[in-house]
Amino acid sequence: MKRIIAFSFYFLAFCAHAELPIAVADALKKASIPLDNVGVYVQAVDDAKPIIAHNSDKSFNTASVMKLVTSNAALEILTPAYRWKTEVYRDGELKNGVLNGNLILKGYGDPSFKAQDFWRLLMALQQAGIKEINGHLILDKTAFAENLPDQPPFDQEIWRAYNAKSNALLVDGRRTSFKFSTTDNAVNIQQEFALDEVEVVNNLRFNQAACADWRSRFSYDVTPKANGATVTFSGEFSPACGERYLELSVLDDTQYAFYSFKKIWRELGGRFNGTLLKQPLTQPIASSAAVKVLTQLSEPLGYVIRDLNKWSNNLMARQLLLTLALEKQNAPATEAQGAAVIADWLKSKNIHANELVIENGSGLSRIEQINSAHLGQMLVSTYNGSVMPELMSSLPILGLDGTVQTRLKNSPAQGRAHLKTGSIDGVSAIAGYILGAHGKRYALVMMVNDVKAFASRQAQDTLIEYVADN
Repeated sequence: MKRIIAFSFYFLAFCAHAELPIAVADALKKASIPLDNVGVYVQAVDDAKPIIAHNSDKSFNTASVMKLVTSNAALEILTPAYRWKTEVYRDGELKNGVLNGNLILKGYGDPSFKAQDFWRLLMALQQAGIKEINGHLILDKTAFAENLPDQPPFDQEIWRAYNAKSNALLVDGRRTSFKFSTTDNAVNIQQEFALDEVEVVNNLRFNQAACADWRSRFSYDVTPKANGATVTFSGEFSPACGERYLELSVLDDTQYAFYSFKKIWRELGGRFNGTLLKQPLTQPIASSAAVKVLTQLSEPLGYVIRDLNKWSNNLMARQLLLTLALEKQNAPATEAQGAAVIADWLKSKNIHANELVIENGSGLSRIEQINSAHLGQMLVSTYNGSVMPELMSSLPILGLDGTVQTRLKNSPAQGRAHLKTGSIDGVSAIAGYILGAHGKRYALVMMVNDVKAFASRQAQDTLIEYVADN
């Protein structure tokens, strides 16, 4: 009761004297974050004006909150029922289960094409009559423009999976997931989807210490090879950590797709003695004399987008931006084309976000930005539109799942907010929807750009509880 009275006081004080609730301003002051480095926008979804607008016309780097813009645009432009396709072609004669020619896989940017989807595709291929391939494998990736070879990674963690670049034919996000566990005073390292071409050297020592910051206790070294990579782990791991995972991208997209194909095709009983043909494709294979064998469709966008937003998957967001470009512009799709599609979409909603900068659509960027007013207005518009259920259900639920699973547990706000977080060095942001105590729902945006942005979490939580109490 005292807390409610306190927030009521802060609300009255805010109305009379300040843009920000006093409790939020105090939390920022305690964190030594200047108010000029913070943008906040809060508006009830059924009102025309915000109840809080602090630096709301000032551009801020968004970090992963930019995924809200990308996924929202995709839901409205492509529709929640949109499905990606992956096609299989042959360029030779098929007789008695033997393909005397090459097999061609053509991708259209499916961000959710996992190993099990590849297995299903190749099983369908065998059911279509191809059991043996007396030829080679060709990967048609012409739907997306090739990334420039000198495009730098986001940070120094060049092997981390989040630094993987987009590709029109992407298998499992080309990530190798390593699982760490212990048995009988030994540390075990296993690949979740084991590829023979990835060699693991386990130099980890068993340690009985508390888990704490487990990642700081070991290091890894990746040595690329002509036919794969060697990953060497050194340091310590404790049984107190249970099972832990680290996702690295140690193979390029072509290697990962080819090695995955060989592994699955072999396990299905198929025969293949060819190689991967790497000649550059200037024209899509689909426009040649190759014969289409089958097409496989992904899960619908309304389902896929939950993985993207709940767990803030950067590569999936990049794929989605390029998909927007592919569907609304001409192939090969580029990030710049996708950004233009989103800018036009916002204008169609009467949101003229001239300050908007989209580099890759994921927020894993030092230049992506928008102001809190335009992001908040987008959320309000979407809430009153047709794709609101799909967007909201894709967002992490406060205190329950996703990237906000551990926040504000045992708070009255728990379970009443659907929020997307964003965090990179110097940036901390949160945005989404909050259901107030009196049944009114609000769109909330808070972005902090400051060297101490990491310390703004208490101020964010204070704002969330403040809005939830209204």
